[in-house]
Amino acid sequence: MNGFANERIRDADFRQAVELLDAGEADALRVHLVRHPTLASRRITFHDEGYFRNPALLEFIAENPVRCGSLSANVIEVAKVILEAGARGDRAGIDSTLGLVSSGRVARECGVQAGLIELLCDYGADPNAAVLPALAHGEFEAANVLIRRGARLTLPLAAATGRIEEARHLLPLADGSDRHVALALAAQHGQAEAVGLLLDAGEDADRYNPEGCHSHSTPLHQAAFAGHETVVRSLVERGARLDIKDRHFRGTALDWANYAPHPEIAQYLRRHGAKNGDELGRAEA
Repeated sequence: MNGFANERIRDADFRQAVELLDAGEADALRVHLVRHPTLASRRITFHDEGYFRNPALLEFIAENPVRCGSLSANVIEVAKVILEAGARGDRAGIDSTLGLVSSGRVARECGVQAGLIELLCDYGADPNAAVLPALAHGEFEAANVLIRRGARLTLPLAAATGRIEEARHLLPLADGSDRHVALALAAQHGQAEAVGLLLDAGEDADRYNPEGCHSHSTPLHQAAFAGHETVVRSLVERGARLDIKDRHFRGTALDWANYAPHPEIAQYLRRHGAKNGDELGRAEA
């Protein structure tokens, strides 16, 4: 997507603001926003860009989705310029930006993720709104900052980060939705003890993961792909089905282990009777 998104911005004033943002030209951006006072609260439309279909200017500071692959060293100052120019009144935009920053690798790689999270929370962003995106993408440093800024310790958060005692305490109080998310995240991130805790409490290992947690796949798919052999064993030993195909590629957990590749997990699944999607297709024909 490098450069592509900017070229597709039809609003010339908005495109110039994004270019100044990308270049870290904070003073020039401040002048530009004074000349065009509605830009900081304006949104543009990309009809086929998934979660980035209708971004405000502030959301471009997250570099998520990746456009340039980097952020300017003064991006926190740039973000403050946009906030002070009018974006601070857009609570939904601030929360959305926090989610993008917290779940994006570029902000972390550039060393500005924590600082941007702090800034956005200072301007009223809800840290709870960004926890699931951060955890779903394995951004644990971001999750820790969100906790420091007041995010609630929920069952999904405890399970994903291996806080087992907290998970035990929260489990009886959690609703079905939180339990579902907790199992998905624990499997994805290799938290075998949390997976066992949730399965022993009655969670269904064969359900597809919930929205926001790779919902085209099951916990076994995610554990096999990530190479979490202990989690794979825990799921299989507790009866997880081996013939379920993911919704996008029609592959079983064995296919995902082979693709990763994690041959030791593939061998384990084979020993327990797993077949790949093609083999199941021939058997069903």
